[in-house]
Amino acid sequence: MPRLADVVDLLHAWYPPGTADAWDAVGLVAGDPDAEVDRVMLAVDPTAEVAREAVEWGADLLVVHHPLFLTPVSSVAATTPKGRTLHTLTAGGCALLTAHTNADQAESGVSESLALALGLTDLAPIRPAPCAPHDKVVAFVPLADAEAVRTAMTDAGAGRLGDYDSCTWTGTGEGRFRPQEGATPAVGRLGDLEVVEEARVETVVPRSRRAAVVRALLAAHPYEEPAFDVVPLADPGLAGTGTGRVGTVGETTLAAFAEQVAAALPATAHGVRVAGDPERVVRRVAVCGGAGDFLLDELAGSDVDAYVTSDLRHHRAGEFLEHDGPALVDVAHWAAEWTWLPVVEARLRAALGDRVDTRVSTRCTDPWTFRPPADPKSKQESR
Repeated sequence: MPRLADVVDLLHAWYPPGTADAWDAVGLVAGDPDAEVDRVMLAVDPTAEVAREAVEWGADLLVVHHPLFLTPVSSVAATTPKGRTLHTLTAGGCALLTAHTNADQAESGVSESLALALGLTDLAPIRPAPCAPHDKVVAFVPLADAEAVRTAMTDAGAGRLGDYDSCTWTGTGEGRFRPQEGATPAVGRLGDLEVVEEARVETVVPRSRRAAVVRALLAAHPYEEPAFDVVPLADPGLAGTGTGRVGTVGETTLAAFAEQVAAALPATAHGVRVAGDPERVVRRVAVCGGAGDFLLDELAGSDVDAYVTSDLRHHRAGEFLEHDGPALVDVAHWAAEWTWLPVVEARLRAALGDRVDTRVSTRCTDPWTFRPPADPKSKQESR
């Protein structure tokens, strides 16, 4: 049976807390890292009802998308709704972990899960996550000393690419120089032109380690005045993570696609709202789990036919449509993000096998609970 710390490490590897927005509150909220975990339940919201469901089922860990304490509190006493929710969990021996904006952008995260649930293929982020800035450091060193310089640079943090370290490239050529008065050359004599067979050693360096790597290069290099280059590298924009997703569906109409969306998502009182011509051809689709109106401006001039997201505001939606951009498909916030839960459950099962039981809560925690029946007379008067 895994410890809570083991499960947390898995979730944090998939959805690193360091990728969460600065304002967010993610990670382990409550629980003893050394406690054993036999049952894990997953839900979108840490409501009182969800907490009771988790405890009644015997969960040792509740994983939620939305934070219980997004803003700081001075007390967690069971005198407030949030305090009572936490008290229910802790009294029932159930830990709590939140994966919010760190799960939004990740591969197998919220937006990607929504896109796959809607049948999108050929996925890419709408806004790719920026890569950590890197530089290329190039050193020119006598062949006999190349290995020492390579080792010094990689020991200082250079040459790390994904799951690989000590990544360098070496070529050879001729170095030419003439020592002048005042020089103390390691090779050659004052006034004589020297030609030395040298290695060109190249490696990639995280910008945060640039100064340390250059210092290590200089310390290991035999020359009094080593030649080296530091070249800033551009972000190639190939990250698989990032905000939202864009992909393709088999050619259809907006009306038919909206029906496809409604069928793919769990039912809510909110339902699916659509803005656009029902007969519009839909092939290219963008999605963003949760509130996604912050992406409207960059989608306005894109090749997207329809944008699926939640919490679209009246004025923003109306102004967007005036520019003849994509059609809008507004879905319940809870329903869009719920599509992520079965994906996390499958990953936990694949990683932990039969060592833990898992459960996805189907309790609808969308705040909108019902629609009154339509009045035919009111419909006639509104026409």
